[in-house]
Amino acid sequence: MNGQYSAFADVAIFEAVRTPWIDLGGALSQVSPIDLGIKVGREVLARAGIEPQAVDSVLAGSMAQASFDAYLLPRHIGLYSGVAQAVPALGVQRICATGFELLRQAAVQLRDGVQLALCVASESMSRNPIAAYTHRDGFRLGGEVQFKDFLWEALYDPAPGLDMIATADNLARRYGLSRKSVDRHACDSHQRALQAQRDDAWAEEIVTVDNQVFELEGYQPRGISLARRASAVSTDSHPRPTDLEALTRLRAVHPGGVQTAGNSCAVVDGAAAALVGRASACTRPALARLLASAVVGVAPEFMGIGPAPAIRLLLQRSGLNLGDIGRFEINEAQAAQVLAVAYELELDSTRLNVQGGSLALGHPLAATGLRLVMTLARQLRQHNLRYGIAAACVGGGQGMALLIENPVYRA
Repeated sequence: MNGQYSAFADVAIFEAVRTPWIDLGGALSQVSPIDLGIKVGREVLARAGIEPQAVDSVLAGSMAQASFDAYLLPRHIGLYSGVAQAVPALGVQRICATGFELLRQAAVQLRDGVQLALCVASESMSRNPIAAYTHRDGFRLGGEVQFKDFLWEALYDPAPGLDMIATADNLARRYGLSRKSVDRHACDSHQRALQAQRDDAWAEEIVTVDNQVFELEGYQPRGISLARRASAVSTDSHPRPTDLEALTRLRAVHPGGVQTAGNSCAVVDGAAAALVGRASACTRPALARLLASAVVGVAPEFMGIGPAPAIRLLLQRSGLNLGDIGRFEINEAQAAQVLAVAYELELDSTRLNVQGGSLALGHPLAATGLRLVMTLARQLRQHNLRYGIAAACVGGGQGMALLIENPVYRA
């Protein structure tokens, strides 16, 4: 099977945290993704009880250039998180799988002698710019003046001439998925997420974000100033009560399609961070062991099916089968997309996204992969399950999956 497979030995995720996912235009809407990244970078080190000076690699990812200093995002996250000035920083990007790629890159660096890597993914969908790419030399008299919404245009792939919603509709037609089935999945996602909130299922991974200043001796301070007069945010804002009847009333985005605003992922802001090091060096039980990764390419017009071949490659090369996997966390870009993957792999719905997914929580592009992994890892520990797989489709036609193991599993 084509694709890239990597197996890792002695690699552990020591700790991982995230901010709440907050709706577009909400309390995080005016916060630079750099500052959100600094917040979770500092917090994950504090939670792990590790001094920032112990970090010897910084890896960070963000998709849109959501601040004027966006080029400096990896470096400034590292510096303002307290990491030593001599430690280098690297920007990582694989669109919706950026969070996974951060962990993969960290594992590869451990092979080369790195002892501890700080991985941070941060996304401000609210601060996506209104952009112009053709006016550096000015405007011609009577010429076309072209400014476009970067957030909206980023959903369109010019290769097949389709937006992401249309690629999910393609999968619905290929797999015979009805509008009712995709709406039902969206409804289930919201209900599962609401139940998870009531059960405090994400309490260990979410850090409260409030107004604060980040100091760095010898350099300019920076910090977080929440919008909408908020003093703090501590809970994901998008999960909400809904029912199948309400979802069925929504109009399809494309005539004849099944995807609507209600059964597509929410647009949110948020950041996440993880510490990756050697399992043998961990002084307390790690959150998870990272065993392997797989990434594949698929047809752009069916990009949402990407997790299926990625998971197949992961299982084939690791010597496991679907029955060995206790939980799956597959990103819900669109309901038809995740249902197509489940259909293709014949997945048991009781093991898939049991706390809801991005249809309910939202999808801050770069940060989603880290959320999937930390949520999955905590489920494995809570239910004494050994293996879990997190996966996502990737715009342009890719799929990526990670295999993790519960380090405290008891047979």
